[in-house]
Parts: sequence; C-alpha cells; structure tokens
Amino acid sequence: MSYKALSSILKILGDSSRLEIIDLLSCGELCACDLLEYFKFSQPTLSHHMKLLINHDLVSSRKEGNKRMYNLNHDILKAVIDNLNTIHLADASCVCKNIQSGECL
Repeated sequence: MSYKALSSILKILGDSSRLEIIDLLSCGELCACDLLEYFKFSQPTLSHHMKLLINHDLVSSRKEGNKRMYNLNHDILKAVIDNLNTIHLADASCVCKNIQSGECL
C-alpha cells in the first residue's frame, strides 16, 4: 500500500463515529437500521459516513429486500495495520535505506 493510499484511509478512520462503525461491523454484518438505532444519527449522516467507508473499500454493502446491509472488509484493515507496523521499523525494505545520512552539501 502506498503512503498516499494509507494516508487517505487514515483520514477516513480519523473520525470517531466511523471508527465506531468499523468496530460494530467487526462482529458481523449489520443493516443500516441497526446502525441508525445505535447512533441516533439522521439517515443522511449515516449515509455520508457509509459512503466514505465504502468508497475506500473499508466496508461493502448489499441490498436485502428493502434493507441495506453493511459488511466490514477485514482484509483492507489488516493491510492498514500491517503497513502501520512496518513504517516504524528499519528493516531491509524501509525507505530510510534509500538515503545516505550526513552527506548533504
């Protein structure tokens, strides 16, 4: 995952309500009505949050009758966690290996 992609996802996750939605969906699929009841959000507010989560592949949605069902994308969250775990380590793949320290003119 590129720094730009990771940064974009972290911006989406920087909202406490969206983090809470992610946490709720970690237990399994939920319908919009369940999320609305939990948060006491207006429907447009929930739609705004879900659109951002879906557009960044953090959540998927499907229609079931007249309900909108939401599911967490565990793979993308694992990729975010894995990337965050690697940026603080100076291993062989670290970008810090691409610079020469102390060789400024």
